[in-house]
Amino acid sequence: MRILALDTATENCSAALLIDGQLHAAEELLDRGHAERILPMVDELLRAAQLRLADLTAIAFGRGPGSFTGVRLAASVTQGLAWGAGLRVVPVSDLRAVAQRALELSAAPPRVLVCNDARMHEVYWACFERSPDGFAMAVTEERVGSPAAVALPAPWRHSPGDGPASVAGAGSGFAAYPQLGASLSAGVTVVRERLLPRAAEIVRLAAVEVANGHLLRPEQALPVYLRDDVARPAVKSS
Repeated sequence: MRILALDTATENCSAALLIDGQLHAAEELLDRGHAERILPMVDELLRAAQLRLADLTAIAFGRGPGSFTGVRLAASVTQGLAWGAGLRVVPVSDLRAVAQRALELSAAPPRVLVCNDARMHEVYWACFERSPDGFAMAVTEERVGSPAAVALPAPWRHSPGDGPASVAGAGSGFAAYPQLGASLSAGVTVVRERLLPRAAEIVRLAAVEVANGHLLRPEQALPVYLRDDVARPAVKSS
C-alpha cells in the first residue's frame, strides 16, 4: 500500500507518504504561500522514495474544516493529481487528524475534545475517542460556533470511574480562546493547544479507509467548510 497525503487547512502545510507501513513526511509553518509550497513538497517526497504518482494506491487530503482557501486548495490539488494519475482519493477530517495526534502523545487520555480556531470568534469542534485499533473515532458531529457553545457529551460528563485525565483538549482554539479551558476545566483535565492537523496522521487514518475499500473518485474530493455561507456570494438586498 502506497498512499500520499497532503494538508493545507491551517498554517501547517504538510505532505506525507506511507509506503507499506513506513512513513515519510514533511511540514512547514506558513502564514501564506501554501499553494506555492505544497506541490514541491509532494514532488520532494516522491523523488526521495523513487516513486511516480501512478505508482501510488491512493491520495488522501485534509478535507477540513479549516481555512476556506486552504481547504479548497487541498481538495483541488488532490483532484488534479488523482485525475492525472488515475487514482482514487480519501478525504480525512482535519479535526480527526488533531485528535489522532493527541491520542498518540505519552500518557494520552482515551477521549479528546478538538477545538480549532475558526476565526470570527468561533471554533470548529468535535469529540473523539480511541477505538480498539488505536485510531480516533468521532463520537459527535463536527460543529462550528462560539466557544461558549462547546460542551462535552453527556456520558463524558458522568463517568467518575474513568479516573483522572480521561478527556484531553486539543487544538488551536484553546490558545485563541482561553475561556474554553476555563469553562471546561471540570471535564477537560489536560490541554494540548499547539496541536495542528498534519499529513502524517491523515495518511495513517486514510490507510484504514483504503484497507476497507473506502475510496472515492477524484471528483468526490470535496472540501468541508462547516460554514456554508463562506462558499456562497452575499445576496444583495434590493
